[in-house]
Amino acid sequence: MAFCNCFYHVVLATGHSARDIFLLLNEKNILIEQKPFALGVRIEHPQQIIDSIQYHCAVRDKFLPPASYSLVEQVNGHGVFSFCMCPGGIIAPASTAPGELVVNGWSPSKRNNPYANSGIVVQVEPKDLANFKGYDEPAANIPQQLLGMYFQQSVERRAYNSAGGNFAAPAQRMADFTNNKLSSSLPGCSYLPGITSVDLHTVLPPFIHKTLQQAFKDFGKKMRGYLTNEAVVVATESRTSSPVRIPRTEKTLHHPQINNLYPCGEGAGYAGGIVSAAMDGERVASTIIQHLNIAVNK
Repeated sequence: MAFCNCFYHVVLATGHSARDIFLLLNEKNILIEQKPFALGVRIEHPQQIIDSIQYHCAVRDKFLPPASYSLVEQVNGHGVFSFCMCPGGIIAPASTAPGELVVNGWSPSKRNNPYANSGIVVQVEPKDLANFKGYDEPAANIPQQLLGMYFQQSVERRAYNSAGGNFAAPAQRMADFTNNKLSSSLPGCSYLPGITSVDLHTVLPPFIHKTLQQAFKDFGKKMRGYLTNEAVVVATESRTSSPVRIPRTEKTLHHPQINNLYPCGEGAGYAGGIVSAAMDGERVASTIIQHLNIAVNK
């Protein structure tokens, strides 16, 4: 296959949810690769509980900001970690296609919402997908490089269908989740489309579900009071990172097949958040400027 080697330079800086780009590149036989990513849930506590745990007092002083936390644990060879912790925050819908359910979190500038939420996600390695059966089609029909993307999508579709559609989110009280118990009622939640009581073992892949159960128990030992039925587990938090990497050369940063195409940022698999994506963009821009200066000087 021959590709244009012209004077123009194209930066491919799609977000990590641009599945149409991954499918297009694969269709055109442009190299893409499977990569590890993370998938899990978003958990929400009353902010007062997190404040009391972190500040060791019943009532937070008005001069103290709403408390946050950062948690990490190794469970059965899988890393589990908190992601995008939002004190005084809100759980928001973040789906990118019909029939799929994704949740995310954010905090208003005053962080004055009565809830604290955080993604709690499990590392997903290529080896974890060896027995993935597919959703709409057999896994045998899925290219290896896109297995993670289809796995991610299958969980999002189960989440959507399990709560009855209309972007209601399946949810379970935290202690009930760890004890395999369907919650008879759910606490208040900031997720405006609403939450529906669902046993989340029917939504999450078994290794994700079991790893989160143990992680919550371990987190409860690190933060006394964290493991409580006053908290609610909401599925699914699945877009923390891209399941696909668009490769590039180490020094020149262009695609190995296309000299003028520069994969960049989260969608290409070279960043894990807003700041790191901006830094990667700056690096790519600087490299292109160097190439242009060399070309002009010639």
